[in-house]
Amino acid sequence: METCPKRMEYGPCGGVGPHGECEAAPEPCVFLGAPVRRWAGIDGRTMPERGVRTAAAAATLARLDAGRVIVADMPALANGEDALRRCARILRDGVDVTLAGDAPDARVQLPPSLRAAIVQEEGLSLWAGVNARDRNRVALEGELAGLRVTGAGAVNCVTGDHPHTGHRPDAMPVFDLDATELAALARAQGHAVAVAAAPSRGPVDARVPLLLEKERAGAEVCFVDHCGGSGPVGAFVAAARAAGSSLRFVPCVPVVTSRAGAALLASFPGFAAPPGYLEELGRATDARSAGIAAAVRLAEQMLEVDGVAGVDLSGGAGPGEEEDYAEALAEIGSRLR
Repeated sequence: METCPKRMEYGPCGGVGPHGECEAAPEPCVFLGAPVRRWAGIDGRTMPERGVRTAAAAATLARLDAGRVIVADMPALANGEDALRRCARILRDGVDVTLAGDAPDARVQLPPSLRAAIVQEEGLSLWAGVNARDRNRVALEGELAGLRVTGAGAVNCVTGDHPHTGHRPDAMPVFDLDATELAALARAQGHAVAVAAAPSRGPVDARVPLLLEKERAGAEVCFVDHCGGSGPVGAFVAAARAAGSSLRFVPCVPVVTSRAGAALLASFPGFAAPPGYLEELGRATDARSAGIAAAVRLAEQMLEVDGVAGVDLSGGAGPGEEEDYAEALAEIGSRLR
């Protein structure tokens, strides 16, 4: 729609406020009250053919089909090679794969294909996050080609947060494509394709139909954003299945090991923890140990949900806490495995 600040064709995005506010403009989201647009190709006319699977993509999907895949968000700073390497070495023996996406709040960062090469050199499998905020379609196709060469296990396709919401409001937003269109390009290059869903974000009744259009475009995996625990996740997965989805679902599990990390999680757009989750951890004498134990319990509940193929240990570290947070993620992963 031409009036969307992100130039989205297949909206709404996950940044819609609780009262329908657009994340980048004072007006309400332009998709409110409108039916979800049917997938009709990039720009409504280009329907990319689906490419031959890469070996890494086939292995990723097989692992998901076996179940209990433990993913961990990469906590390292987005523009630091040495930090990436150190965190990758910490995580590699505790989790199956790391999700290394473009940081929403740090606009200068290593490109996805370079992050993939660095992390995988340290022996850790990687799912690469790619956003359409910073790159036009030619640059996106180039990143997808680079990720194919580096052997990334999967690509997580997101539209991206608007620069107005982050550290670099002076940066020109691109938004040549959106997540649905990007998913089609990734599938055309043979990648295993992941997308995100935000069940607790308005308009709630659009979230399953929008996910189905992403699936028609090429998505095979859905990361379910923090939406209140295993009950809401189960309800969302069941609704998607009833609507005809065959996606593999990987819900996010909030991991909190410090007050700074709790504040970071709470700042995520639309973040919803299970009732009392953050409050209980806030009262703990040893926040780190309590956070690890709580995440293990919640992850086990998520893994019992029908249709869930794995969990994503998700959250963030306070400044200077990145490696300690990686150690906590690795410990949670080891307990679950």
